[in-house]
Amino acid sequence: MSVRTPHQEVEGLLPSAVPVRFVAEDGTDAGRQAEYSAPQDGTLVEAYRRMVLGRRFDRQATALTKQGRLAVYPSSRGQEACQIAGVLALREDDWLFPTYRDSVALVARGMDPVEVLTLLRGGWHCGYDPAATRVAPQCTPLATQTIHAVGMADAVRRKGEDGVVMAFVGDGGTSEGDFHEALNYAGVLRAPVVFFVQNNKYAISVPLAKQTAAPALAYKGIGYGVRSEQVDGNDLVAVLSVLTAAVEHARSGGGPFLVEAHTYRMDSHTNADDASRYREDEEVARWEAADPLARLETHLRGRGLLSEEDVASAREAAEEYAARLRDRMAADPEADPFELFDHVFAEPTPQLREQRALLASEMLPGED
Repeated sequence: MSVRTPHQEVEGLLPSAVPVRFVAEDGTDAGRQAEYSAPQDGTLVEAYRRMVLGRRFDRQATALTKQGRLAVYPSSRGQEACQIAGVLALREDDWLFPTYRDSVALVARGMDPVEVLTLLRGGWHCGYDPAATRVAPQCTPLATQTIHAVGMADAVRRKGEDGVVMAFVGDGGTSEGDFHEALNYAGVLRAPVVFFVQNNKYAISVPLAKQTAAPALAYKGIGYGVRSEQVDGNDLVAVLSVLTAAVEHARSGGGPFLVEAHTYRMDSHTNADDASRYREDEEVARWEAADPLARLETHLRGRGLLSEEDVASAREAAEEYAARLRDRMAADPEADPFELFDHVFAEPTPQLREQRALLASEMLPGED
């Protein structure tokens, strides 16, 4: 009987020496990867349509912030390949645990865009039903959702289901203790969870080099016994291929999987940030040349999978989507100030009752 050595076990966890890539920045074929299968042509065309819509949604949400319709909006322009591939790699009954920067992924999953933007509009809840959509609330605290994702994955398995949980996290989140606790928890339990790190090079204004000395964030999984991989995050074909393999690995009982996607946040951290204060125009220009949407479009055109009519149709559909969103967001939400006192405690405290009565006396004269 053959026995695997510790060295062989580690080899099975290691990511590729360089990020997996299928499509070069100019849209040409970069060569097939022996370990990964390219997605079906129809899937790639559908991914393109969702990327076009996602980018238009992102632009519209940014505009809504400038118009005062949103309190804040963290753009994911430049990260669309990650956003769309993450959704397409999952089944409808799989769970997604997103961050605050993953609104495009939620829209790509078919969720109501107004509900997606409720949290960023300043609503007290996430805007959608997590149980019905199998999407956890968008998480603002860094990496706390990764532990929740592992817990959900363990629960799914204990129920005898074959579902998978995917947790999105940024590069900054990998420097948080919660991220490492989640990896350790997942590795011990062999939970069916995929950690998807979108390494966009900055945690607000802190560059990656000041966060970690690791050769790549993908290597952070090895110490916890988690299979890992790194991929060109602006190559939709590669990202979808690797994530599909990672999800299948987790679903088939192989345990957790960590995927690092090398990408870039083209816009500022949020509308409250000025990225020009901490990064150079030349750097941004280099990443503009690696635009994931342009790369996929060029690739599909070159293979005869996308015509001028297809491109025009996708853009027209995206414009119509943005117009409907704009019209719906133009209506002021009906806010009930007394909701401030709901769901704080199961039974209102004397202080809450006193505060509610004070508000009622100011807003509703004559009422207690």
